[in-house]
This record gives sequence, structure tokens and C-alpha cells, in this order.
Amino acid sequence: MEMDQTRHLISQSQQGDLTARNELVEANLALVRSVARRFLDRGLEYEDLVQIGALGLLKAIQDFNLDFEVRFSTYAVPKIMGEIKQHLRRASTLQVSRSMKRLASEAITAKDHLGQTLGRTPTISEIAAHLAVDREEVVTALDAVAPVYSLQAPLSGSEGDSTEFQDFLVSTADQEHFLLKRALEKLEPQEQQVILLRYFAERSQIEVAQILGISQAQISRMEARIIRQLRHDL
Repeated sequence: MEMDQTRHLISQSQQGDLTARNELVEANLALVRSVARRFLDRGLEYEDLVQIGALGLLKAIQDFNLDFEVRFSTYAVPKIMGEIKQHLRRASTLQVSRSMKRLASEAITAKDHLGQTLGRTPTISEIAAHLAVDREEVVTALDAVAPVYSLQAPLSGSEGDSTEFQDFLVSTADQEHFLLKRALEKLEPQEQQVILLRYFAERSQIEVAQILGISQAQISRMEARIIRQLRHDL
């Protein structure tokens, strides 16, 4: 489906057109199935995963902001994955294994040690080589113990400042929506994608780093810089 056609159907769907919504779901069902296959070893049947992922797709259709030049699939994949992961977290009675916690702790310690030795933040590959384990193991361990960034998280760590990112999203004041839109438009495309993934799709820094193909440290620095800029503009 062409990008312009997709955006037109999204617009119609957001206005309550069920036919447009169903057409979008059918057109993107292969995307949902592709994402669902990544979770086949998590204890749920494949078709159940597809149904849960479809809920994420519906949320992506409803929440997609047509003002931004972002491909719908780029926005939808984190939404679909987030819906499945959230369901798995709710449904699972298992805790993070001790070995996973231990590896995550060792990775964090190695990061600090290598940072002092190298004079910079080490990459995941360097941490994995230092620990003599696979890169994927380090990513999985850190992801298992990392909190998911929430829309309810404050924009600043300053004491007494309780402003949350969602305050700008759920406000009914047209002026605040306009100001946020203008502030986000000033960002570079990659910076916009970081904000979409972190605050709208609620992905961890490690997940965003994997999606964008850069290091978690780069995401951390970029996010801090973007938030400072947004706070200044807003």
C-alpha cells in the first residue's frame, strides 16, 4: 500500500470510518504476524500473539500523528511489540532469573570499568567481549532489568518539578498542542523518531538503540539533549 493511501486511510479511520480501519488492518496484518513470530517462545500460541499484536496495530492507527513525516510501519512496529510485551508481563508469573540479573549486574560493572579505561562509554559489543559472552546475551540481560520509560515520567529530574510529557499530550488546550507540535518539528528526523519511540511507544533506551542501530549511550545523550531543547522551546 502506498504511503499516501495509507495516510488517507488513517485519516478516515481516525474520523470513525470502520471500513478504512478494517482495510488498514488487513493491509498490515503481515506486519503484525512478523512481529508476533519474535515471541513464539514466550508461552503463547501464535494466533493469540497475532490477536494481541492486532490490538497494538489498532492503537497505532488511532494514535498516529499525521502531522509528522514518519512511515506508519515505523510507528506501528513499536506499538505492536509494546502491546505483546505488556500482555506477556501481565500474564507471566515468572521473575527475571538470577543468572540474568547477575549478567546484567556484571554488564553494568563492566560498563563503568571500561568507561574509565577507554575514556568514553563502551559499546554493547565491547562489554560483551569483556565478559566473554554474546552481544545478544548482554542486550537481553540489560533489557530484562531495565524499566520501560513511561509517559508519566517527569521531563526533568529537578526537585519540585512534576511536569510530565503526557501533560502536553492530553491537554485540551489548542495552544499547548500547537507549541508541542512546533517544538517537535524543529527536531531532526532521527530525533523525532527517538521521541516517538521513547515517549509514545514507551520503549527502553536499549530497544531504541537496537531499532536505530546506534549505541544506548548515544540514545541517552541524544534524549537528554532533546529534552533540554523541548523544555526551552516550551
